[in-house]
Amino acid sequence: MQGRVLTCDQNVEGPITGKDVTDLFWGCMKMKRRDFLKAATAGVLLSGIDPFSFASAAQLFPPPQRLSQPDFDGHIKDYLHKMDNFDHPHSGDIILENKQLSLLNACVSRLKRLQSMAGHGNFNILSFDEGLAIARRYPKVGSFTKEEQDFLEKIFYSDSAIYGFWGEKPIDSITTRINERKVVNISGSGNYLYKGKPREMYEKLRKRVGDQLYLTSGIRGVVKQFLLFLDKAHINNGNLSLASRSLAPPGYSYHGIADFDVGQTGFGALNFTGKFTTTEVFKKLEDMDYVTIRYPKDNLKGVRFEPWHIKV
Repeated sequence: MQGRVLTCDQNVEGPITGKDVTDLFWGCMKMKRRDFLKAATAGVLLSGIDPFSFASAAQLFPPPQRLSQPDFDGHIKDYLHKMDNFDHPHSGDIILENKQLSLLNACVSRLKRLQSMAGHGNFNILSFDEGLAIARRYPKVGSFTKEEQDFLEKIFYSDSAIYGFWGEKPIDSITTRINERKVVNISGSGNYLYKGKPREMYEKLRKRVGDQLYLTSGIRGVVKQFLLFLDKAHINNGNLSLASRSLAPPGYSYHGIADFDVGQTGFGALNFTGKFTTTEVFKKLEDMDYVTIRYPKDNLKGVRFEPWHIKV
């Protein structure tokens, strides 16, 4: 294969088509993706083996074999179809069952009680250890059981490629703390941003776009990301793959270190849909050459198109 070769550790921007797609997929997806997921589902979940007891999917599967071009093109088409239909279940999705599903549901309920107790704003920057301490202190939340804590740790430390999420992991420890001296509360938003470049970028956008633009989501610590990701899976009957197509698994979200989401005032929940591209805010952002979307259309990270997610 001749020409430019893209690899998984490169930061690929903008729509990828043609030869770039092929080159990148040879590097990132060196085995049949459908076979990978089928093996993970049939050989791990259905056999009763704990699907999160391994550190890397590579430990379960033999070295990948090169695909023929027709097969490879079919997998690219299949991948893009799943991204276009991110909120629907698909064949090969990783779905929790039985005891693991019960633990998922229990953790979601407890995390929601913890959010109510801590306050939604504070919950955004709460560390894992702080969350455990608050849960122990207040009976309305209740202590996380050992099984629940083990489940959360397995979710955090599992390789997200198992679900089909191919993004980087900027936070490598479940106990990572957010230094409150390095963050600022954005008035009226209920969200925080890191001081320095993230805040400067947001203020710059506000100045250029105007009051139509507002912060819809800023810093999200590990605990907040747990709730978002697991609740999405909970709503969809334990489907972790479906959840990962629209919400990064804990540890994989750049909201934990710099990124933020923006929306248009009065647009509500539609700010987190493709309809955001029809707003005046988005059209103005498109004209700014210094604004980059973290997950552009047809990205190869296993993530839906997120036109509202600003990369810092």
